[in-house]
Amino acid sequence: MKKNIDQFNLKGKKVLVRVDFNVPLNDKFEVTDDTRIRAAMPTVEKILAAGGAVILMSHLGRPKDGPEDRFSLRHLLPVLEKKLGQKPLFANDCVGSEAVEKAATLKPGQVLLLENLRFHKEETKGDEVFAKRLALLADVYVNDAFGTAHRAHASTAIIVRFFPGASLFGYLMQDEVSNLEKLTKNPERPFTAVLGGAKVSGKIEIINTLIDKVDNLVIGGGMMFTFIKAMGGKVGSSLVEEDLIETAGKAIEKAKTKGVKLLIPVDTVAADAFKNDAQQKTCAAGEIPDGWMGLDIGPKTIAEFTEIILSSKTILWNGPMGVFEFANFANGTSTIAHAIAKATASGTYSLVGGGDSVAAINKYDLADKVSYVSTGGGAMLEYIEGKELPGVKAILEA
Repeated sequence: MKKNIDQFNLKGKKVLVRVDFNVPLNDKFEVTDDTRIRAAMPTVEKILAAGGAVILMSHLGRPKDGPEDRFSLRHLLPVLEKKLGQKPLFANDCVGSEAVEKAATLKPGQVLLLENLRFHKEETKGDEVFAKRLALLADVYVNDAFGTAHRAHASTAIIVRFFPGASLFGYLMQDEVSNLEKLTKNPERPFTAVLGGAKVSGKIEIINTLIDKVDNLVIGGGMMFTFIKAMGGKVGSSLVEEDLIETAGKAIEKAKTKGVKLLIPVDTVAADAFKNDAQQKTCAAGEIPDGWMGLDIGPKTIAEFTEIILSSKTILWNGPMGVFEFANFANGTSTIAHAIAKATASGTYSLVGGGDSVAAINKYDLADKVSYVSTGGGAMLEYIEGKELPGVKAILEA
């Protein structure tokens, strides 16, 4: 990919890097999963080694009306210091006099973290004046935030206008795009997509796109019940999107027409309440009694899904198979994660993406046992759907 940081002289330059540090925090504001911070380190280290200074900018969460302490990036400083091996500087705003002053005095080898971009509503509006204020802080712009590449925000797309000839992709951005191209351009077959998660609504476009691309489409998670209901099954009080039953039915028909093997769970582990210690029983996925809800895939389904996964040459996994946060309903997600790791060990290419799938892969210590873990959920799906990502397009056209 052109616009590469390896091909640009960064010595003595102040480099403004858009990272995706939208990481989960616990109630003590400690980072519970540092995947995205770790993923940005190779780019940061490269700039520092080349004699540049790094100014990091990111969003965190969805603050509504200006600054909110729980969304402050200062909570990330301890993790960042550990990863960098040095104490980063911090600006209490991403624009304005303090940011300008700290950026101006930044020396090669130093790192400055700016406060949350989304404390300013201009960021998500793609405001040009705001983008220009950010751009004033540095000589070079690097986008390494694949997770927000599908948004035309001030810091991801608009800002490129103010760095003619000095807008680059970071290593993470390059890795994401090249790995996704393995799925979208001549994947080795059989190609299997494993989709899970709670809702069909966020996945209907990707389901329709994948039916045109894959050999096998595996459906799990809460979204399976909308499909089961579309097939005339009884799902008790399981999660169902009534307005999407017809859409799910059309997807089932489309798969038949295209000769794609669509695997929908045949059994489920059901509970009488949405809690870990609820009463549970295994039943046919289309025969769930009233008052019971499916919270995981059952043993027959696990066996069927595992067989398909182990016979695949390319695998995409997006979304858990059940409520894996509850230990008693995590077996489906855990077994499928381990099956994907086992297939990878035999030479299969596997890409895992989407917040919950990444959390599962990390929970079971399998991140280094799959081919690639994508940091972008929505951006990853939109790329596979064939949509242009504004954050990628802006740099390619700069």
